[in-house]
Amino acid sequence: MNDERFSIIFAVILSYNTKCNFKMKKFFVLGLGICVAFAFTSCKSSESAYKKAYEKAKQQEVAQPQTAPATAEVTPVVAAPVQTNTPSPAPAQGSARQERVSVVSGDGLQDYSVVCGSFGVKTNADNLKKFLDGEGYSSIVVFNADNNMYRVIVSSFSDYAAAQQARDAFKAKYANRADFQSAWLLYRLN
Repeated sequence: MNDERFSIIFAVILSYNTKCNFKMKKFFVLGLGICVAFAFTSCKSSESAYKKAYEKAKQQEVAQPQTAPATAEVTPVVAAPVQTNTPSPAPAQGSARQERVSVVSGDGLQDYSVVCGSFGVKTNADNLKKFLDGEGYSSIVVFNADNNMYRVIVSSFSDYAAAQQARDAFKAKYANRADFQSAWLLYRLN
């Protein structure tokens, strides 16, 4: 009888341990799942953080004044050193640089011109001409074969005083563009 009781008690204890083991495993798997889910959700960046950073950048962009109209540059601007010949005696009316140039694009080239850009690459000169034409100017691209340079002329005049006034007005209009502040006068040699 002791053996029977022992067998019954052992069977009850075994079934209790199996039920407890099952419950324990169940809680262990459930707890492990919760920990894994928590780990994945707490490590990823929240979308709102990205949105806040984006909104802040947009506000700063809007707050900054636009210095030039947004234009898409198709080709990169390649800077080339400006080489100048020793000018022959300046015309009697003022200090304009004298060069022999030929018209590449545009028309209306006169004796005195306001040069706002000089490039060793024609594409860069054409891009500046396109910008100036968009601003309402009738710009001209000329080529100086002696220096192998393309000059971008914003306006051209028959007398020195008008060209000087136009240069000063151009510099004043684009006071925020450092590249236009070096605009100079060109006297075309025949």
